Amino acid sequence: MENSLKIGRFLLRYYWKSLFVCAVLLFVSTIVPFLNIPASLNNLTHQVLAICIISSVCWLCIRTMNGLEAFILKQYDIAATENLKARKMHTQLRVVARVVNVIIITVGFCVVLMMFERVRQLGMSLLASAGIAGIIIGFAAQRSISTLVAGLQIAITQPIRIEDVVIVENEWGRIEEITLTYVVVRIWDLRRLVLPITYFTERPFQNWTRNSADILGTVLIYVDYTASVQAIREKFFEILDQSDLWDGKERGVKVTNTTERTMEIRAMMSASDSSKVWNLRCEVREKLIDFIQQQYPDALPKVRGEILEHKST
Repeated sequence: MENSLKIGRFLLRYYWKSLFVCAVLLFVSTIVPFLNIPASLNNLTHQVLAICIISSVCWLCIRTMNGLEAFILKQYDIAATENLKARKMHTQLRVVARVVNVIIITVGFCVVLMMFERVRQLGMSLLASAGIAGIIIGFAAQRSISTLVAGLQIAITQPIRIEDVVIVENEWGRIEEITLTYVVVRIWDLRRLVLPITYFTERPFQNWTRNSADILGTVLIYVDYTASVQAIREKFFEILDQSDLWDGKERGVKVTNTTERTMEIRAMMSASDSSKVWNLRCEVREKLIDFIQQQYPDALPKVRGEILEHKST
């Protein structure tokens, strides 16, 4: 009972204005027959009043839908650390709410049009030639229909969700907004990349938080063959132990490549999300370079050469 009252109070803040307008219009419609309206204006008055009532009912339905969406999403904190379920719910509800709102507006508009005699006659003519009209409308609205289907597909299958970390068009960013026609990606430098929603159903892209936000990061260090790999490994572990960014799960140091001049050392580490792993990589890279400069300056990459003394006879 308490939850029902809480939901009712929450929704009332959304639809009390539209509910008040509906109530006023219904009251007016009950007293109009008792007014002495001229016969010439009687039909027009009823039509205008009916249009207003239909519009207010659509408004009431839309506001109720928006209120339900806001109430449900309030229960799922997208700013939480473990927010996979919350991001799923936010993505689905936002897309579904927009689809429902479009349907409400479309139905209301059609009902209003059917109140006019000429439109009804046109509708009957279209029904009589439904096959031809369907083909014409299908070709004309092919792009719009595919966009709507793509929006529903993303809401159901969820290849992307709100606040997912993605790589699109060689840009790193987070999904900021998903609509029925486009997706807004907030890039790391606060620019916004706006892509058609069909982009995410027709083209490949990277999603770093599809199942979880955990991610691995690597740092590559190039040093001379005289460098002590074990000393670098111990320093790397020390850096991670002192860092708040490391999640304590994965770490390792390996020599992954060698050339005629240097060897490549890869330091691998894990973090709870992509932002933390980026900062952790920068921290590790800076401290390892500083460690090598101070403790093993001779191990920095160098070019060797030999000067041969030429002796004249």
